Amino acid sequence: MKSARIITSEVHDPQLEKQAEWMIFGTPKERLDFYRREIQYETSLLAGRTNAYLTAQSFLVIAYASSMANSNENWGALFTLVVPALFTLLGIINSLHAWPGIRASATIIEHWHYKQVQLLHSDPEFGHAYDDSPLFSEQEASWENTYKSLSFFLRSPWLFIVFWSVLGLFSVWLQLPSAKL
Repeated sequence: MKSARIITSEVHDPQLEKQAEWMIFGTPKERLDFYRREIQYETSLLAGRTNAYLTAQSFLVIAYASSMANSNENWGALFTLVVPALFTLLGIINSLHAWPGIRASATIIEHWHYKQVQLLHSDPEFGHAYDDSPLFSEQEASWENTYKSLSFFLRSPWLFIVFWSVLGLFSVWLQLPSAKL
């Protein structure tokens, strides 16, 4: 079996590392622009994922409500016992499957925000110039505000899990006495 090696120098020269960074980005402004584009890209991915997730959940709620309204005398009681419970299970599974993608996007956004803050703090002149601007003030770049802005995305799957659990228990509690088993 062939093994691959990455050839690197044993000497870590900070001057060479800084020069390599300048070759990639050129200026701190270019690096900041790159970070902001990455944040915007990941935010749009997160919004798209959450939009698709909430759309699926809304259709499941409509299907659940429609299935609870079945009033067929022959098989309606059994139908309203089984089908809404299956919709609640599907809603919970959908939420559990949506969570990793939503969490991954939020983690990447947090990472790029961290890199942006580190850039603004690493160069005092550069950081102060942008700190006076409303888009780059310390308040907007803080970790707490980043987390608050992502909290809706991060909480929605867990809120729907609780919602579906309550609906599932309610439908079984409501329909079980009237089911003709």
